[in-house]
Amino acid sequence: MSILPQMPTPAYPGRRWEARQYPGTPSTCPRFRAELRSDLESLAGVPRHIREDVELCASEAFANAVTHSRSQRSGGTVIRMLSTPIVMGRQTTLRLSVIDDGPLDARPMFPPARRSVENWAQAESGRGLQLIHQLANEWGTQRWAEPDSLSVLGTVLWAEFTYPTATATTVSSAPCVCGGAR
Repeated sequence: MSILPQMPTPAYPGRRWEARQYPGTPSTCPRFRAELRSDLESLAGVPRHIREDVELCASEAFANAVTHSRSQRSGGTVIRMLSTPIVMGRQTTLRLSVIDDGPLDARPMFPPARRSVENWAQAESGRGLQLIHQLANEWGTQRWAEPDSLSVLGTVLWAEFTYPTATATTVSSAPCVCGGAR
């Protein structure tokens, strides 16, 4: 009996990987990253830097969930979802969603206070969302609430990463001969 290697498959609109649920503990992060890496490798044509950006952003979102939400409590969980909602022409969009168990307390979510450059330089944490903002093409958060009682069930952090579709013709990196600067 021979074992055939898994061949990466192309992206297509609406492709979804099975949602994965993890215990809300920091020690789960290596497994979280390894399984995400495996899922990303199963998609043909994703540039290495995009896979690395998705993995880094997912790790930050997971760390936030187990540090700042009810996911850190006994029995708490974090859910990771991955999909390619858009594949159009020369671009593919990969969407990552990380869902926690909701805020630790019942206070409403307000925007964090602005920090000065000096505060950011001295802070030991708090740069995860800034990192996601820099690496993802689009991102955001949304609270999930029970429709009848409006009690918060969790918070979704989503991030989208757009990259050239594998079949698209790539632009040459040769200097422009039209006389203009690139």
